[in-house]
Amino acid sequence: MKKTLEFKAHDGEIEDIALGPDNKVVTAGRDFQCCVWQQDQLVTGLRWNENLPGIPDKAYRYQACRDSGTFLGLGTVTGSVAIHIAFSLQRLYYVKEAHGIVVTDVAFVPESRHGRELLAGNEAALLSVAVDSRCKLHLLPSRRSLPVWLLLLLCAGLIVAAILLLQLAFPGFL
Repeated sequence: MKKTLEFKAHDGEIEDIALGPDNKVVTAGRDFQCCVWQQDQLVTGLRWNENLPGIPDKAYRYQACRDSGTFLGLGTVTGSVAIHIAFSLQRLYYVKEAHGIVVTDVAFVPESRHGRELLAGNEAALLSVAVDSRCKLHLLPSRRSLPVWLLLLLCAGLIVAAILLLQLAFPGFL
């Protein structure tokens, strides 16, 4: 193996590291941060005191991380589990103390034939393992969105309604 890049990612030890698509790297450190890196450049990061105000800074620590390309799965030393959107770190799912103690690892269910069976219409599925000798499956429900054809139909309806209103307000408009 040949080292290609070296940089300081965290103050102190790194708890977990995950490689994602597009050469992105996700790290969880003992400095209470989780970071997404592109080469040696910080893309974005999470800190407990920024995302959960009112919680003491040292009450939680990210323990395990995984970048599916779309989502970032996190486990903590207090047993909590979260799923964030990978590019913006918007939190979509959070279960406080899903496990009784430290989450030692998390993994997304792969998008294979068997994985799709576990997803059962959900957008993502994350497995978490903890020191409490339990493995839990966390399902991220599909986010609802409008089909493009419906959006275009609504826009066309608004244009027709605006023209009709203008015709009523200003006879001879057309």
